[in-house]
Amino acid sequence: MSFQQGLSGLSAASTSLDTIGNNIANSGTVGFKSGQAQFADVYANSLNNATGSKTGIGTKVSAIMQQFTQGNITTTQNPLDVAINGNGFFRMSNDGAVTYSRNGQFHLSKDGYIVNADESCRLTGYAADTNGVLATGSVVEMNINTSDLAPKATTEVTNVMNLNSGASAVDQTTYPFDPDDPNSYTSSTSITVYDSLGNSHVLQTYYVKTATNTWEVYGVTNPSTSPVGTTDLGKLAFTTSGTIDTTNSSALPLNVHMTVGTGAVTTLDFNMDFAGTSQYGSTFSVNSATQDGYESGRLSNFSVAGDGTLVGNYTNGKTAVLGQVVLANFSNPNGLQPLGNNQWAETAPSGAALIGTPDSSSLGVLQSYAVEDSNVDLTEELVSMITAQRSYQANAQTIKTQDEVMQTLVNL
Repeated sequence: MSFQQGLSGLSAASTSLDTIGNNIANSGTVGFKSGQAQFADVYANSLNNATGSKTGIGTKVSAIMQQFTQGNITTTQNPLDVAINGNGFFRMSNDGAVTYSRNGQFHLSKDGYIVNADESCRLTGYAADTNGVLATGSVVEMNINTSDLAPKATTEVTNVMNLNSGASAVDQTTYPFDPDDPNSYTSSTSITVYDSLGNSHVLQTYYVKTATNTWEVYGVTNPSTSPVGTTDLGKLAFTTSGTIDTTNSSALPLNVHMTVGTGAVTTLDFNMDFAGTSQYGSTFSVNSATQDGYESGRLSNFSVAGDGTLVGNYTNGKTAVLGQVVLANFSNPNGLQPLGNNQWAETAPSGAALIGTPDSSSLGVLQSYAVEDSNVDLTEELVSMITAQRSYQANAQTIKTQDEVMQTLVNL
């Protein structure tokens, strides 16, 4: 027996304890992946003895293998806390130097970049233009555009209603249309439309029954210096079954021409569609009234969808795509070089990074308002620590025994 086996055992057990201690220390580190010390036996090289009866000369640490198993997902209150559920790494950029991480604790820098805790690295992905179209050709550092969402002028209005077939026709000779005279119209409703600057205008529409199954439609804006045209917008005719008679109606959808001020484009033209409108023997009712314009909006909050799409929510109730996070995967994740600070670097053994969007190929799904916990199992680590401690003590005992044998030889 030599001292070498015991010394190698002490060294291996010490490395195992170091690995376990590092795991325990990082049990609360978001995105941390535990390590495992793996050992190999050692034999002296010999050209003359090829038999299997050689005595080994101890052990060595062959590798510290990280365990890239999934950690638990914990919810948070930060929309930029993002957890990866499945395979993949966040791709980070530090002044162009690319690293990878599983820690999704992000926040916005003063310049609008999505950065990690110490702001040393920026999250990367696909940028989006002002129309929300993603530029998937190149991966860039993600920057949140906090400017107001531009307004959109109304181009389409859709009304679905029922006009009462039992209403009496209006004698327009006696009662010519006048929005201030309720005797001159049968029913009315209103909807808010928007001009090119996002200014709102209330469009009041009036429905005048002029004959059986025949209605005239008028429109007035409020506030406005003049009605929407000096005559009616058009005629709606109905069949005996209560549906719109497209043959005898004005060309549908009706075209509305409004004059607006407030610095916007002076004319606002849009179509008013009445598809689904009926004339049945029941009271006047508006089933739905929609339009496609909106005022400008300020970014109020944002979140990350499962496929990495960064969606901004605006004060006008609209949403817009601000970008898309990408993930990277590797043929051999254990080949990545740990850099500390929750970062890894690509190496030749890891293989080249395979870039893609979340929830595609073998890449995992993202979850906003959540983080991935460390995958360290404290119970398992404590048991492993006891085992490593016993191994250390046993190897120390072999050295003590060898020392006593040597002392006996000295005393002969």
